[in-house]
Amino acid sequence: MSGQELFDVYDASMVKIGVDTRENVHAKGLWHQTFHCWIVSRPDHEPPRLLLQLRQSTKDTYPGLLDISSAGHLQAGETVEDGVRELREELGLEVVFEDLFYCGLVPEEDRISPVLTDREFNHVFLYSCNKEAADYDFQAEEIAGLFFCEIEDFKRLLLGQTTSIPIEGVVLDENRKEKAAERRMVGLQDLTPISNEYRNRLFDSLDIYFEKIDPPT
Repeated sequence: MSGQELFDVYDASMVKIGVDTRENVHAKGLWHQTFHCWIVSRPDHEPPRLLLQLRQSTKDTYPGLLDISSAGHLQAGETVEDGVRELREELGLEVVFEDLFYCGLVPEEDRISPVLTDREFNHVFLYSCNKEAADYDFQAEEIAGLFFCEIEDFKRLLLGQTTSIPIEGVVLDENRKEKAAERRMVGLQDLTPISNEYRNRLFDSLDIYFEKIDPPT
């Protein structure tokens, strides 16, 4: 297994049972750990927003769909705290783990294709950053663009209260060098899927987070 990407693998009770390659983990549907971080932004006098990344068209799973701000697998031997490297690698953000807001652990099973089953223990976090989309130094090999959507719009879309919402951000040109501003209307079909349990945990955490930083008077 030398030179291959390795993950710690677990049983359904999250007891570690060994180490295996990324390829085998997905082919066999083995449980493994991930780090998910949703970046929230609240510009002055504007509604709070979520940052979404647009996955590159070359990705092996969900190419060209909108996804979590930053996410990735924990490598063999890594702790949850080590997951902050994803923010640095994908978005160019140097983040201290203690500055993250923990939403919780959400197990998810996803049959992506006949030969790929994803069983993940997702450690979900929020992080506040008021950068504009164009100011992120994002990883062009993984990310085709970054977009903001209003959190309330995002909630309404995932709850089935609307069929489309506006998003605004930047996309890379075909050479993956220059960023261009873009606005879109998107629906559920444009987003990577998440379970109802994950959705509810995220929404509850967003409510708690904003009550904490901006308590009602």
